Amino acid sequence: MAEHTGRSGSGSGKRPSSSRPASSTRSGAGRPQPRAAGSVPRAGRPAAAAGSSSRARAQHRTAPRRHRKSMRLPVGRTSVRIRVFMVTLAVLLSIAGVRAIQLQGIDAQAFAAEAAAQMQSTRDLPATRGTITDRNGVVLAATEPAMIVSIDPDMIRTNGADKRYAMSEKKQEEAAAAPSAVADILVKHLGGKKSAYLELINTPDSRYEIVQRKVPAAVFTAIQADMKKGFGGDGSRPWKGVFGDSDPIRVYPNRSVASSVVGFVNADGEGAGGLEYALQEELDGTSGTMVYDWSTYGRIPLGTNIMTPAEDGTSYQLTIDSDLNWMAEQILAEHVKQAGASTGKAMVMNVKTGQVLALANNPGFDPANTSRADAEDLGNRSVTEAYEPGSVQKVLTMAALADQGLVTPTTRVKVPPRIASGAGYVRDSFDHGDLQLTASGVVAQSSNIGTILLSRQMEKSTLAEYLSAFGLGAKTGVGLPGETPGSLPAADMADYTRDQVSFGQALSVNAVQMAAAVNAVANGGVYVQPTIIASATRADGEAVELPEPVTRRVVSEEAATMALEMMESVVTLNENRAIPGYRTAGKSGTAQRYDPTCKCYNGFTASFVGVAPAEDPQILVYVVLDQPTNGNLGSRLALPAVNDILELALPRYNVAPSTTPAPEIPLTFD
Repeated sequence: MAEHTGRSGSGSGKRPSSSRPASSTRSGAGRPQPRAAGSVPRAGRPAAAAGSSSRARAQHRTAPRRHRKSMRLPVGRTSVRIRVFMVTLAVLLSIAGVRAIQLQGIDAQAFAAEAAAQMQSTRDLPATRGTITDRNGVVLAATEPAMIVSIDPDMIRTNGADKRYAMSEKKQEEAAAAPSAVADILVKHLGGKKSAYLELINTPDSRYEIVQRKVPAAVFTAIQADMKKGFGGDGSRPWKGVFGDSDPIRVYPNRSVASSVVGFVNADGEGAGGLEYALQEELDGTSGTMVYDWSTYGRIPLGTNIMTPAEDGTSYQLTIDSDLNWMAEQILAEHVKQAGASTGKAMVMNVKTGQVLALANNPGFDPANTSRADAEDLGNRSVTEAYEPGSVQKVLTMAALADQGLVTPTTRVKVPPRIASGAGYVRDSFDHGDLQLTASGVVAQSSNIGTILLSRQMEKSTLAEYLSAFGLGAKTGVGLPGETPGSLPAADMADYTRDQVSFGQALSVNAVQMAAAVNAVANGGVYVQPTIIASATRADGEAVELPEPVTRRVVSEEAATMALEMMESVVTLNENRAIPGYRTAGKSGTAQRYDPTCKCYNGFTASFVGVAPAEDPQILVYVVLDQPTNGNLGSRLALPAVNDILELALPRYNVAPSTTPAPEIPLTFD
């Protein structure tokens, strides 16, 4: 029948039920049944079953699968994974290689340097401080050898045993005894308490502790000797761990002599007063260094050894005569006591050169033991304290007037009992009626009124110019620290200020400054800057060039001679003021003392300046007594001190006695 031939490939027109495979059932869809191993198709299966089975396989391939997916990547993805892995590995290897190069090449040097630095020890090599001597070579300040004593606590506790190895019984015995034994040695030579040294020795993780500074070299040598005796005392097993480094001591063989000039050093050996302070950098020099390799067990013999030597400081020779300075100090101290003064100053100067031969201050101090002195006594009052000079100033006023041709020693002036000045009156220190005095008589009698009348002939600005040329109102530059310039009124000062300035009030000076000003008159009108340093020498023996003292002419030689003659009248007025064998000239000063606490005048300053011989001045002496309580006149309190010093200084410097008499100059007129 035609209907049975409509499909090619079909064995029959109807699919026999027996031909449907079990796998086509709903319950087993998609889940193939396993075939037994080695099984074969059953015999007698119709041929049509083969076609049916073919469709079933086709259906089976298209049916969705629900079994677990495989973890295998497709071939393409596996290739990517391999490439990523290789790249990562290459990067890691590159980093490792770079670090290896860094460690072996670049950082190796840094590591080596760091390791070497840890093995190296650097020690300062202190320079020897320069010496200070007087004009005759007498040592005023010098440096002596001393040590800074230190310990290695770790080395003491093991008595130097090599910690890389176990200590023997013998070493253990030494280590146990060492701390106490070393502490006993330190107590013996350095003093102090044993417990304090033991505490230092037992400092944990310490290789360096300072025990004491400024130990004399002889003391340290004794410490070393006891350390060498060691355990048992026979020297076979020495103690270890105590060391010494250079730590020089500053000494002052002449103690307080010229101490205000020389100064002192502090605990660190640095200048703290006087020239020690002013010349700190030059005196101190430049420290050196020593670099060497060091291990736990001591210095490495063949290791690094680099030394930069120290440059010792410059040494200075002063113009000061230490013997004369000592004598001046004794005389000053005596007269300060007699006057009941609070303090005093004394200065001796070479008239021709301006060299300071002596500079004394009372009270003084011992530079080797400054802790016992009051703080206000550690300076140099001769340059640091400003005061009103009083009538000593009249010497400068008269020299200026003489240089202007306004005054001679015989110039006459009528002196009333008082004179109007500003809103008040000026009187002399002594009561008198009308006096008829020459210019020499005004100076000899120390008349303030007479000085005012003579000075009013000169312009105020001109007087100010002269005083400035004499060095007032400016530092002398003598080289001592803390110098005050004093004060000088302006050129346009008030009239009453000019009156006061003319006789030594309303201005201020320091002692060195005032002495130098009067010295210009004694030196024929030529100002010579005062100096206190004669020479300087470097450690290698090379001389240091020092600045030349400033010199300038202030008044003519004729004017200076006239002023000096007026000064000699002060001495000839009273024969008790003379020095046997020598003509002397001088001027007293009695000035009210300004008190800044009350901003008023309170007390006095008594002073006297003297030069000899008057015919050819060689030596000048200036003494100032502050706040005297047993009187106030410079002629009574300070003049005797000046003469005492002159009597010593003149023959000491081979100044021949005078051979000519003093000129007879009238002090009054009819």
